[in-house]
Amino acid sequence: MSFKMRVFKATGRSLRLGAAIAVISTAAMAGCTTSEVFNQGYVVDQTALDLTPVGSSREQVLLSLGTPSTTATFDNEVFYYVSQKRTRAAMFLKPQLVEQSVLAVYFDEDGTVKQIANYTLQDGKVFDMISRTTPTGGIDKSFLAQVLSGAGSEESTRNAVARSILGGGAN
Repeated sequence: MSFKMRVFKATGRSLRLGAAIAVISTAAMAGCTTSEVFNQGYVVDQTALDLTPVGSSREQVLLSLGTPSTTATFDNEVFYYVSQKRTRAAMFLKPQLVEQSVLAVYFDEDGTVKQIANYTLQDGKVFDMISRTTPTGGIDKSFLAQVLSGAGSEESTRNAVARSILGGGAN
């Protein structure tokens, strides 16, 4: 059995056909690319934000910023305005999250604005861009004070320590 090397010569017709296919496929792929930007939620308007300084009433906040995305009630009331910005590079790709922010308006007991914070997603942590602080939960105690105070009341902590030392089980 002998192998012969075959050489295919490009003719003018096949070159034109190959060029036409390349141009059509390039045009088709260029049609898929897009720079779509999707804004979802409340887009913060700086002029509206300037109309609600610290000390403004709850009604003034509602008139200038509108209805909040959500509200929360812990020790005091908070209005949250949530927004996301996503972009899509091609029509068939899933939109990617570019930026996410939460504008929080904190009220005091009198119903006036105590603090305005703009939280963004920075390195996977909620970060306050206005005051440059990261919120924490719980009571503001040092680590040592939290360890010494224990998880429960003073009496239950003493009982738990005594049971662990004396080897007693549950009551």
